[in-house]
Amino acid sequence: MHHHDFDDDESFDAHDLARTAAQGGKDASEDAPPEADRYERSSATRAARKAASASTSRQRPERSLKGRALGYLSRREYSRAELSRKLMTYTEDADQLEALLDALERDGWLSDARFAESVVYRRASRLGAGRIVSELKRHAVGEALIEELNSQLRETELTRARAVWQKKYGTLPETPAERARQARFLAARGFSMSIIGKILKGIEDSFEGDF
Repeated sequence: MHHHDFDDDESFDAHDLARTAAQGGKDASEDAPPEADRYERSSATRAARKAASASTSRQRPERSLKGRALGYLSRREYSRAELSRKLMTYTEDADQLEALLDALERDGWLSDARFAESVVYRRASRLGAGRIVSELKRHAVGEALIEELNSQLRETELTRARAVWQKKYGTLPETPAERARQARFLAARGFSMSIIGKILKGIEDSFEGDF
C-alpha cells in the first residue's frame, strides 16, 4: 500500500518533467499530460482505492454474538435480562441466545449478584432503598437477591439519608412549606417517610398526603 497521494504513473510524469526542466531542454509543459488526462487517471485511482477498501470491509468477519456479549461485559457488569435485551437485536435465534447466556453465567462472565452489588455501590450514597430496589426489579435480578440487598440498605438508610439532606440543605426547615419541600426532595430520592420524619423531626405522618 502506497503512503503518497499520487499513483505510480503520476510520480514518473513528475520526475520526467523535473528532469527536462533541469536540463534546459524544450519547455517542460510540452511533456505534461493534458489536464483532463491527469484528472481521469487520478479519478480512476481514487475509485480503485475505494473499491479495494470496500472489498476489505466485506471480507472482515462479522462480530460473533459471544464477541458482542464479552465486549459489553468488559466495560461494566450487566444483569442477565439487560444483556439479553442488548443482544436480541443481533440474533433471531432465541435458543442460541439463551445457551450463550447460560455459558457466560457458567464461566463467571455474567452474574446477577455482581450486577446488583455494582448498582448498590454506585447508588447508595445518593439514593434511598426505594429507588435502588426499583432499579433492581427493572433488571429482574431475582426476589431473593433483592430482599437481601434491601435489608442491607435499610440498616444504613438513616445515615445515608442524613448525608444527602446535609449536602442539599443542612438546616432544619422553619416553615411548613420548607418542610414539605425538603421532604419531597428526600422522598424523590427514594427514602422512606419514616426516615424523612426522623431527619426533619416529627413530620413523618403530617406530610404523607403531600406527595
